Amino acid sequence: MLELLALHPVIDNSWINFDVPSLIQNFWGATFDGLTFGAIYGLIAVGYTLVYGVLNLINFAHSEVFIVGAYGVVITLTSLGFGPSIPNLSLAAIIGDILLALLVGMVASAVTAFLLERIAYRPLRRRNAPRLAFLITAIGASFAIQSLIFVIRGANAEPAVTMFKPVAVFDVFGTIINSQSIIIVLAAVILMVVTDMFIRRTRTGRGIRAVAQDPDTATLMGVNKERIIVITFVLGGILAGAAALFYVMLVPSGVIYTGGFVLGIKAFAAAVLGGIGNVRGALLGGLLLGLIGNYGQILLGDSQWTDVIAFVVLVLVLLVKPTGILGTSLGRSRA
Repeated sequence: MLELLALHPVIDNSWINFDVPSLIQNFWGATFDGLTFGAIYGLIAVGYTLVYGVLNLINFAHSEVFIVGAYGVVITLTSLGFGPSIPNLSLAAIIGDILLALLVGMVASAVTAFLLERIAYRPLRRRNAPRLAFLITAIGASFAIQSLIFVIRGANAEPAVTMFKPVAVFDVFGTIINSQSIIIVLAAVILMVVTDMFIRRTRTGRGIRAVAQDPDTATLMGVNKERIIVITFVLGGILAGAAALFYVMLVPSGVIYTGGFVLGIKAFAAAVLGGIGNVRGALLGGLLLGLIGNYGQILLGDSQWTDVIAFVVLVLVLLVKPTGILGTSLGRSRA
């Protein structure tokens, strides 16, 4: 019997730990942390959902659009004297510098998205290339941008940048909610609302919805399809640049040339979860993905489970409702 036990050792399942009391104890902290990360996922997810809604293209290089914006934010703040410790500046000066970094991040991501569309995707559209060619090009462009960043900035992560010291704002059942989380969530929601109103109530937004619904008919009706496509990429890049600032705010030392990959995959999952092609679904999917990941890592006692749980839930949702939670495509959204 001992020999059999030696040949077939008992399986150690200590790496799986359903710690329900810990989840209950840390519920509110996990909730607000999940919403904070989820807001960032949602902003990045809009880039995926807009491009898919208009072109039926999964732009896997959008993760690099985001990370270029993050580099723009870090380089700007570093040049303004920010570092691991908070600079000795007035509150007005700090706010002004952060807004400048936000602008630089948005511009950097928007320009990257514009060049990506012009260099990688437009030649394929003119040749009526098959969808597989677009997908392969997106993956290739992603690796190309990563390699370019590696050559320019190196393999090491950028130095930590601390913008301000988070201040406790209010208490929820013993959990302190700080100013950083509130700023990120509120700013993300405001940006998403503005984007949604832009798409639903402006002339350009109607053009985006028209091209998403029927590009040929939209062209016959006088809509400049190429212009709309460029605007779609740039708009997604602007929101990715804003997400880059919030990401640096939340993870001061997290900017590295490969850093966009995991966040990009999560943002894509958020877009699919909420309903690919649905702007409101992108935010909803991002917030849900952030919550699910945080709850899961506490329940199972290991942060490495965060991504696994999020994607398992995504698969389960798609099995029940393949169009995602909201499901309405960009072309069928109403003003």
